[in-house]
Amino acid sequence: MTTELRGFQPVRTKRTRTVMGLLVAGLLSATALTASSTFMPPPVPAAAQSVTTPAPASGFADLVEKVMPAVVSVEVKYTQTASSDDEQAGEGGGMELPPGLDQLPEDSPFRKFFEQLPQFKKGQPGEGQQGPQGRSEGSGFLISADGYAVTNNHVVKDAEAVTVKFDDGKEYSAEVVGTDPKTDLALIRIKDADKPFTFVKFATAEPRVGDWVVAVGNPFGLGGSVTTGIISARGRDIGSGPYDDFLQIDAPINRGNSGGPAFNLNGEVVGINTAIYSPSGGSVGIGFAIPASAASQIIEDLKSSGKVTRGWLGVAIQPVTAEIAESLGLKAAKGAIVADVTEDSPALKAGVKAGDVITKVNGQDIAEPKDLSRRVAGLAPGKDAVITIERDGKSMDIKVAIAVMPGDKQAAAPAPATSGAERTSLAALGLSLRQADDGAGVEITEVKPGTPGADSGLSSGDIIVEVAGEAVSNPADVRAAVTKAADAGQKRVLMLVRSGDRQRFIALPALKG
Repeated sequence: MTTELRGFQPVRTKRTRTVMGLLVAGLLSATALTASSTFMPPPVPAAAQSVTTPAPASGFADLVEKVMPAVVSVEVKYTQTASSDDEQAGEGGGMELPPGLDQLPEDSPFRKFFEQLPQFKKGQPGEGQQGPQGRSEGSGFLISADGYAVTNNHVVKDAEAVTVKFDDGKEYSAEVVGTDPKTDLALIRIKDADKPFTFVKFATAEPRVGDWVVAVGNPFGLGGSVTTGIISARGRDIGSGPYDDFLQIDAPINRGNSGGPAFNLNGEVVGINTAIYSPSGGSVGIGFAIPASAASQIIEDLKSSGKVTRGWLGVAIQPVTAEIAESLGLKAAKGAIVADVTEDSPALKAGVKAGDVITKVNGQDIAEPKDLSRRVAGLAPGKDAVITIERDGKSMDIKVAIAVMPGDKQAAAPAPATSGAERTSLAALGLSLRQADDGAGVEITEVKPGTPGADSGLSSGDIIVEVAGEAVSNPADVRAAVTKAADAGQKRVLMLVRSGDRQRFIALPALKG
């Protein structure tokens, strides 16, 4: 269920068994607590401690009283398919109490408090089950009087039964209306609403760094809890998906806060709490929330059709590094360079080529690949868009008919297979080369450590497809292209390299020999 994120490790819950080092609680569902050898809270690193900012003069009580009725706890039941290690932490068994607590008297209030937490409850799976019954808990919030509520996809993933609980103790059965795994959002609906519900709205104004936020949720299954902080940063990419654009907040959030709202001082939802970064599993003041500006349209799509329809261009892209910019003669290292064009895609039909650098979409600047992904995904399929590209030192506009993003994009078709065994080496770059078996490029057979080739991330088995914008079919072509670039005084030469089914550009020093 968890996805390993760049620079982070999965969190341990009943659904995931991986023990954390540095952790992203990308799954903040309160399914388990991590017990240590001595039951005491982990120290907060000095770096995570911040200067206290005065609260608003009126405090937060009026705001909390206004929004709390719209915030719910989301309890999900599912059939476990993991190994016995997970099953022992499931609803049927429950975790053992932390060391020391099991020695307290049965009537100890402290012991009773922990025994009531979902992860420590004891019980037996119901009769007739196909497997052990698992349970996870998260948070959510009502967005309409008729019972529609927002939460995270990972909270309700694989749900067989969903229950929402209000702060006043009332419970309702709910159903999943639609989910969007790419942004980790989900929409659920209360089935048997017996009254109009209090609900909250998404903020329409973009929040600023430094704005106050109030986070409300269900941390560790404890029920409605409120924490406050500020927006620490915007536009965070934590590597959880192709459309990462998180708000970073320092309001303490923990496992179980997933899907809960972060409010501004007007009682509007500015973000949906989704992830934390922590060396301990608890909050250290680095939390991530999906911004309302990104979530509102996705939730509307889920409400109207149960799915999200995104625009599709059909290109594989990568960042324009300083080395790539230098090799292409670009003034600045910005934009997204096209590494591959998908077969039968809008981009291919419009004439986009590998090596083009996309700098604008409909006149809006593209600073990096994430900008392009988000911008194109937000375009309406069936409509035309104008993309601005840099090609051969010239800027040009290309009109593209945006299509619906398919479930599985097909890779560009390789060239017809040929045979050949010509071999050579580029000693200055540390590469040994041979003609690829299928004739589609030149295979790298060896990369010597400590050479420019190794430093650029090339590996044995990679296929060089193009050099300086020209297709290569044998090692002599590669050598000739590199020599030509060096003779022309270029410091770097751009190579298009295929690794498996993925292509990327690499800028290597233009060294002969």
